Amino acid sequence: MSSPRRRIETDVMKLLMSDYDVKLVNDSMQEFYVVFAGPDDTPFAGGEWKIHVELPEQYPYRSPSIGFVNKIFHPNIDELSGSVCLDVINQTWSPMFDLLNIFESFMPQLLRYPNPTDPLNGEAAALMMRDVAAYETKVKEYVLRYASKKSGAQKSAKRDSGDGGEDSDSSISCDDDDDISSLSSYGDDEHVMAAGDLSS
Repeated sequence: MSSPRRRIETDVMKLLMSDYDVKLVNDSMQEFYVVFAGPDDTPFAGGEWKIHVELPEQYPYRSPSIGFVNKIFHPNIDELSGSVCLDVINQTWSPMFDLLNIFESFMPQLLRYPNPTDPLNGEAAALMMRDVAAYETKVKEYVLRYASKKSGAQKSAKRDSGDGGEDSDSSISCDDDDDISSLSSYGDDEHVMAAGDLSS
């Protein structure tokens, strides 16, 4: 069985060689950013988000901590911190998965199938349950404002990650603390708490 260190190197190299735009923080294989595009068949289509990823020392036996740097309107993603309440990874993560699974399967599934009954963003959850059309309109407004190339969202996200020292890790509780992923906040230190991960 390979060591966690070798597995980290293997999985990160596979991600670096993929079509995703990946930027290591201080040349560390355990902290990096990935540009993730919204799935075409969702109201998130056309958006690009910078995703902060941290790998625990116990990876792949513990799941990565992930989160959104630029804002997104989604019931299971905290708007202020970028924290993700990601049941699908928490419940199904195993060492069999790798980092490509996060961006090719888990993240698209999160955006396609929000769970408004276990929200981190109460406003988004309530709007989705009350009026799906209005929810999708607001999602698209956020895409245009924070996640489109015209909005300059990627430029501001790059500024935040310049040396890896300006981002703070935060996690905000949702209904089940085990569902929390720790993520980069938008630089608001008032929201910083102990980092968590997606493993149960």
